[in-house]
Amino acid sequence: MNKKPSLLPLLHNILSYQSPVPAMQFRRSTILAAAAALVYGATSGAAFAPSTSMGSVSRSLCHPVGTAQQQSQPRQYSSSQLRMAGPAQVDLTGKVAFVAGVADSSGYGWAIARALASAGATIIVGTWPPVLKIFEMGLKKGSFDEDSVLPDGSKMVIEKVYPLDAVFDTADDVPDEIKDNKRYAGLSGYTIEEVAKAVEADYGKIDILVHSLANGPEVTKPLLETSRKGYLAASSASAYSAVSLLQKFGPIMNEGGSMLSLTYIASEKVIPGYGGGMSSAKAQLESDTRTLAYEAGRKWNVRVNTVSAGPLKSRAASAIGKEPGQKTFIEYAIDYSKANAPLAQDLYNDDVGNSALFLCSGLARTVTGVTLYVDNGLHAMGMALDSESMSDRNA
Repeated sequence: MNKKPSLLPLLHNILSYQSPVPAMQFRRSTILAAAAALVYGATSGAAFAPSTSMGSVSRSLCHPVGTAQQQSQPRQYSSSQLRMAGPAQVDLTGKVAFVAGVADSSGYGWAIARALASAGATIIVGTWPPVLKIFEMGLKKGSFDEDSVLPDGSKMVIEKVYPLDAVFDTADDVPDEIKDNKRYAGLSGYTIEEVAKAVEADYGKIDILVHSLANGPEVTKPLLETSRKGYLAASSASAYSAVSLLQKFGPIMNEGGSMLSLTYIASEKVIPGYGGGMSSAKAQLESDTRTLAYEAGRKWNVRVNTVSAGPLKSRAASAIGKEPGQKTFIEYAIDYSKANAPLAQDLYNDDVGNSALFLCSGLARTVTGVTLYVDNGLHAMGMALDSESMSDRNA
């Protein structure tokens, strides 16, 4: 074995070197640290380059180039920087994702499922019982094939569809009027607890839990006209359902797993037309996200985040405030966003899907309790650019 050359002369030169440029003088402790790093790297053959599923990372230390014999030359330094060995890759192969609230291919839930599938995740979904048969028929007939195409040309496969009504936690909570409802005919096991048990029986553990559902029966009513029943129904379906999902699915989630929900800017800003207690429910959801991030993080090592998504003309959103001869609520919201957001561009469901992929992957392993805005920056605005009062300025 060849003997490595001694680094003591180099260390001596580094410590005795005096920079001719006053602005580039270093404290002795700084030089010692750099010198120690040089010695360690040269003697051990190891660099600070931990390998992870997100790509290997290396950090280059600030160190002098040159020796005492080259003191007449200007001293050069490399900047301290984090270098990726290659592009960051997300690989969710072997991971199981349960997406609650998928009933067609137009919404954010579908886009999130597709983004996760593109990274290799196994996709299973929960669908509201009254639309379950229509959704399953659409899948069978290939109605969603065009929207199932992944970046590599393959198609997303939904491994299993579970009937799920997220306003019921256990079988005892289901009233007779629901059991006898013809839209629930022939179905059972659709409460959150029952679905969690069914998923555990089929897949054992899951890694990703997505809450992509909301409902407010009085959403078109101003808050001053909203009944207690309507208000609490919005809270139950749109906020507490996320709490219940994590309660029941948390125990069957692998450590390092991730839960994600969807919220809306109405949680913190006044959005006329988004009523019936829905704005309150979204505020609850965001507050609960922070609390659940702490509790689930300590209990199961599971991260909890939410995405505040901009307006999208999905099937569900298009049903809000639909009056003959007028634009729907969501059409007004989309037009307003394009006119006033910092980024005057269309928002697609894939934009939310890609952000969700990041939050549910190892790339976001230290991110939890966050509300991530994916809305072209509209949340940052405090003034409407297309307001009549701004007409002179805009002209």
